[in-house]
Amino acid sequence: MKAHEAHPVHGWTDSGYEGVRAAFADVIDAQPETPGQQLAVYRNGRLVVDLWAGPEVDGDSLFGVYSVSKGAVFMVVALLVQDGSLDLDREVAAYWPEFGQAGKADITLRQLLAHQAGVIGVDEHFTVEELADDRVLAERLAAQKPYWKPGTAFGYHGLVIGALVGEVVHRATGRTLHDWWEHRVRRPHGLSFHLGLPQELEPRYRPMRPAAPEPGQITPPEDPPEGQDLGAIAFSTRHLPDLATFSNVRRVRELGQGSAGGVASARGAAGAYAALLGGLDGTPPLFTADTVATFTRPHSVGPDVVTKAESRFTLGFQLYDVRSPALGSQAFGHAGAAGSAAFASPGLGIAYAYVRGQFAVGDAADRENTLLINEVLAAG
Repeated sequence: MKAHEAHPVHGWTDSGYEGVRAAFADVIDAQPETPGQQLAVYRNGRLVVDLWAGPEVDGDSLFGVYSVSKGAVFMVVALLVQDGSLDLDREVAAYWPEFGQAGKADITLRQLLAHQAGVIGVDEHFTVEELADDRVLAERLAAQKPYWKPGTAFGYHGLVIGALVGEVVHRATGRTLHDWWEHRVRRPHGLSFHLGLPQELEPRYRPMRPAAPEPGQITPPEDPPEGQDLGAIAFSTRHLPDLATFSNVRRVRELGQGSAGGVASARGAAGAYAALLGGLDGTPPLFTADTVATFTRPHSVGPDVVTKAESRFTLGFQLYDVRSPALGSQAFGHAGAAGSAAFASPGLGIAYAYVRGQFAVGDAADRENTLLINEVLAAG
């Protein structure tokens, strides 16, 4: 650890977590300038780490958390499955008849959640204005033919899974996924984790900054490959060449696009996972033991046909057991494109969130999270 901090670290840690603060300071010091970062950790429902750094940043500042947003989406689905309002093995078209077009009639909710449906986007790509609105995305995706035979492979539905799942929720219950999030999770616990940021909270939002290229880094071509490049289709690169701009669009934040449009503080994101495990504010766990078991069982493991990476998905959530084995086999959550991450370890009672105000370069965010997680585990 370094002996001093180039950029001040604010906040506090509980006794025994001083090493986490030192590691966070090292993460901040490694950057020429910090655009803003936060770290929060709950243990058995109690906040034990609450740290932040960066100009005009405090513990209540809000950041675009990109795919950390998906965690909120899947929490709602899990609660509705737990209630009996959704059936994982029922066809999506049974809830949403229009979805049954173009060879999608037999796709189940389970396959959709496991990224096995093949409905990752549209050939002509979505505009940023379309990407901001999950209802618009759902309407267009209903007519789309899958990009592979459903159930035979899996690929990250990076910008559309929230729209697809959200439409199922709306058709099945008559209420939007966003309403359920507010009613069941966010509002009861007072969490700063928003799918739809109210105008009055806009002053707390800190704009996302694009990645700063390292010396000698090769800039990708301006014109992305077309045709059946699944990555380009899934991330609509024709109209969204730099994902870092996405959360800075007010319409995205206003509508709370479920796949990547959420806005949160680290405290809010970690608090949501703490609420699932129980003990937050003295409340019982939102998830039963059966729900934890169901939604942490691996469903899609191996090469992802969209990202070309080795991935591990449960029903929506990402598994953290390979990245950090000490977290346990049921550690689940979701990382975000800018380098943010939020997850829970049921076995250890840990809920963790780290958020960044600038896109990370290369594997920098993975290294940062690994360092921080290891110190959290050492403190336990």
